Amino acid sequence: MIKKLLQLSLGAFLTSAGFSHLGSNRTEFLAQVPTWLPLNADFVVVASGIVEITLGISLITTTFILTQYRKKVGIVVAIFFILIFPGNINQYLNQIDAFGLDTDQKRLIRLFFQHLLVIWALWASGVEIRKKG
Repeated sequence: MIKKLLQLSLGAFLTSAGFSHLGSNRTEFLAQVPTWLPLNADFVVVASGIVEITLGISLITTTFILTQYRKKVGIVVAIFFILIFPGNINQYLNQIDAFGLDTDQKRLIRLFFQHLLVIWALWASGVEIRKKG
């Protein structure tokens, strides 16, 4: 039951974050788009917001219905968290203030929390994480 609650909460978090990409926090998310990315930053924010909404709803849906896709959705969410990590690195390296991360120390500390999101997505979705051997 704890895993299901954590999956639901991650789904709600992603859905909320996705909608904030499209509205209230759009400027803040623009600050996280890597400066080296050869795409329009606003497009990246909107597209990633739509992806976050989709992933969030998928996490919520597969918690109790369509459960056969639960692990696959967890893996996709984990991959998404890995793919957006360069934005966090960019924010740190270029000393970009956003979301209250207004010091190098705060931006550096945030980098160490991204892997927790990956683990959260996998564990809450029932993906087994174990070493070989």
